[in-house]
Amino acid sequence: MSAEAQLLLVLDLTGTFVFGLNGALTAVRVARLDIVGVVTLGLITAMGGGVIRDVLIGSIPPATFRDWRYFALAGAGGLIAFALSRRLDRLGTAITVLDAIGLSVFAVIGASKAVEYGLGIAPALLLGVVTAVGGGTIRDMLVLQIPTVLRSDLYAIPALAAAAITVAAMRLDVYGLPAAVVAGSVCFVIRMLGVRFNLNAPTPPGGYEPEVPHEKA
Repeated sequence: MSAEAQLLLVLDLTGTFVFGLNGALTAVRVARLDIVGVVTLGLITAMGGGVIRDVLIGSIPPATFRDWRYFALAGAGGLIAFALSRRLDRLGTAITVLDAIGLSVFAVIGASKAVEYGLGIAPALLLGVVTAVGGGTIRDMLVLQIPTVLRSDLYAIPALAAAAITVAAMRLDVYGLPAAVVAGSVCFVIRMLGVRFNLNAPTPPGGYEPEVPHEKA
């Protein structure tokens, strides 16, 4: 296995564990599920984005189904979250940080894998974002929440920034561990700044207020 392939694998496995832990912690906090539900949502969060990416680029079966380590790390994250559920009130910051780490790692790995499969700049950027937010989006829908990517402080934009840096580095043939770390760090910093200062993507001017139906006389 080449050094670049090893780097991609390490990043993918790291993101899988972190998102598994984050997804399961979110499941405990929001839905108060039992151990099966917690681990299941951890698995979905950890592997959902990667599965969508691999299906779209034709990497069949997806990497998560060909390597037992993905299931093992995602499941371990879910079990750890379940074990820490009594301390959940003190883990709010940890959940946010883990989410930012997973977002960063998956944006980089998604974009780099898309380029490796010969996709152009725009599709590679799109798949970087999809890999980063796909699993969390499925998780949120399952617990009946509006997906984080549609409502949270700067979520898709940091992932897009990391994907853009990754694609640029690969196009310039300078991609490696330093470039991956820089791309991931940019995503992480933007995401955390968004959380810290409550920064959001632009919304429609004037907002929208739903109409209230008039009562019939």
